Amino acid sequence: MSDIKTLEPKAVWGYFDEITRVPRPSKHEEKIVAYLIEFAEKNRLEWQQDAVGNIVIRKEASPGRENAPTVILQSHVDMVAEKNSDVAFDFLRDPLETYVEDGWVRARGTTLGADDGIGMAAALAVLTDTTLEHGAVEALFTVDEETGLTGAYGLADNMLTGRYLINLDSEDEGEIFIGCAGGIDTVATFSYQAEKPESGAQAFILSLKGLKGGHSGSDIDKGHANSNKVLTRFLLRGAEEFGLRLSFFDGGNLRNAIPREAMAIFTVAAEKAGAMRESLATFAREIKEEFKYTEPKIDFSLSETTAAHVIDRATQQKLLLALGGVANGVLAMSRSMPGLVETSTNLASVKFADNHQIIVVTSQRSSLESAKYDAMQTVSATLALGGATVAHSDGYPGWAPNPESPLLHVAKEVYHKEFGKAAAVKAIHAGLECGLFLKKYPHLEMISIGPTLEGVHSPDERLKIDTVGQFWILLTGILATLK
Repeated sequence: MSDIKTLEPKAVWGYFDEITRVPRPSKHEEKIVAYLIEFAEKNRLEWQQDAVGNIVIRKEASPGRENAPTVILQSHVDMVAEKNSDVAFDFLRDPLETYVEDGWVRARGTTLGADDGIGMAAALAVLTDTTLEHGAVEALFTVDEETGLTGAYGLADNMLTGRYLINLDSEDEGEIFIGCAGGIDTVATFSYQAEKPESGAQAFILSLKGLKGGHSGSDIDKGHANSNKVLTRFLLRGAEEFGLRLSFFDGGNLRNAIPREAMAIFTVAAEKAGAMRESLATFAREIKEEFKYTEPKIDFSLSETTAAHVIDRATQQKLLLALGGVANGVLAMSRSMPGLVETSTNLASVKFADNHQIIVVTSQRSSLESAKYDAMQTVSATLALGGATVAHSDGYPGWAPNPESPLLHVAKEVYHKEFGKAAAVKAIHAGLECGLFLKKYPHLEMISIGPTLEGVHSPDERLKIDTVGQFWILLTGILATLK
């Protein structure tokens, strides 16, 4: 492992290094929660835990700042557990293997977990730094942000006393976020009958790899290919041209990640295998040309295999037409904030399950509640017309911007003073927990800041080293300036 503890600021990188060694995939946060409790007790800091597992650690104001407002520093403890398919890694046991490359920190073959491990590390550094000036600090660490915001949903009413909240989960240094999109998941279940392959049929396994993937909110406008959509395009072509029969489909893993890989097992009549191979070669060339600027490493591989069954023709047609027709990507851009994605949807995963069922997971986002539900209805209609049973998550609200916030004013002032330029004030097309905090604590004024991250929710995730120092300067400057 690289010694990222030597990077500056040492306190932040030291805690981040410790965090990367603690397994913490979503819904398996018990080890990182134990780490936080041990941290609080070791440093003689007051801590509190609520029923769903969220932790708040409190630090008294520095001398002379007792009358300054209490500030909440918020981050989430879980990480997206994504790895390349050829990497042997157990997210429940193994420490991440970090390394430095060209000014960035990465992890070998897996997500880095800087979303939101670096936010956690900054909060821990504030809690232990005796040289900082600040009012009372409440460091809130929420659980299970990545797979449903359940920590924020279940946050107890007596956990927080602060007036200002700084969310440490943004991914662009030099940008201060004051709003975010709300989201909802739409899940479709298809049922099929298993049939024996036709006599003389040859089975193949087709794999699609090498896509960039990324965050289904903040990266949805980058033009990255969706592996489920691309693979479906070939399966539809194959069904029409040479009677392809689908046996298995597996693509994507997480509702909030653009799927990077997908594979399908199918059969074709032996005499049509040659035509299928030629069609695939043509299709692969077309796709590589279509995505040559955004997906330079896209890769198709085909090999022979065996198939015990195929799904019935009627379900195959309905499934593939639904996957082909369901909306994916940016649906609308914001008219109030130029450059901001307003509404989007992501075909996140397709999984064959037990009992002859196929589960399709999609997620919709929007900064407008009405548009969010319209996107959900559009996706639902397509899947239902394909014969699926459709269900929805509870969803989560967006966070409406407050450009008049005193906290924002201080953050902008500090950034300009420290770096000699204005920070960009934005909203983000991703789900932050801030909207849910406002439902429990409506008096809160909030901003979201962070260093620069790229490729989050994928093994390409990386953290820009020099922006961590800038993030730290901004955060501590805000704490020192608030009156």
